[in-house]
Amino acid sequence: MLRNVKELQGFAIHATDGIMGEVVDLYFDDEDWAIRYLVVDTGHWLSGRKVLISPLAIGRVDWMAQELSVSLTKARVEGSPDIDTKKPVSRQHEATYFEYYAYPYYWGGEGLWGMGAYPGSMTVERRFEEEMKTRRASLTKSSDDCHLRSTKVVLGNHVHAKDGDIGHVEDMLVDDRTWAIRYMIVDTSNWWGGHRVLVAPHWIDAVSWPEAKVSVNLTRQAVQDAPPYDSTAQLDRQQEQAIYEHYGHPGYWTTQAIREAASESVK
Repeated sequence: MLRNVKELQGFAIHATDGIMGEVVDLYFDDEDWAIRYLVVDTGHWLSGRKVLISPLAIGRVDWMAQELSVSLTKARVEGSPDIDTKKPVSRQHEATYFEYYAYPYYWGGEGLWGMGAYPGSMTVERRFEEEMKTRRASLTKSSDDCHLRSTKVVLGNHVHAKDGDIGHVEDMLVDDRTWAIRYMIVDTSNWWGGHRVLVAPHWIDAVSWPEAKVSVNLTRQAVQDAPPYDSTAQLDRQQEQAIYEHYGHPGYWTTQAIREAASESVK
């Protein structure tokens, strides 16, 4: 099911032995457009320290009560590597984090999560141990380049089509199974009177973070004629199909799209 990113902010995080804090942000990687961490404010428990929680730890999600349960104890989280969420999180920091929790790395495989498509497909097995050590050793200073971005940084960005501006990013829709960002919700009200449309990350040509601008490989007319997005209704597969057919692209759930994504990941 697809969920609004803004909706996740404020969710309470339940460790196995009590409430840990609440979600204040989400980090996604700007290569695969997948949520990699929840940023959790621990409040008075750890004197306002913010910690990262990977979707690998998430178990039950109660959307009505706005609660997330994680398979971690508070003591385990308290002892986790200290990461300054005000600064870029490098791949070295991530490697240290993943080794602490004994998680297999999500990067380096053909899937969105290692060799799999969703966090639950990643398992810690002995056959991964040497691979993890090899990848850790291969990390150099050149891999300090950070591809993690706050979702808050994207919200409000101007969206530029091939022939002009079309609106701004109002929110994003994330798949609650894979944690992939499936769409940006683009508000075109400055041009077409309150019209909202969905644009998939795969149609992005470039993102200028300093200019807060997202450029997409679409025309203004194509966006204007796209099926409108109704934020009050749950998006179903039939509606998604209509969106992809309108833009002439295979749906992300199709065999063709999966093959294309796998091909891109090995380049």
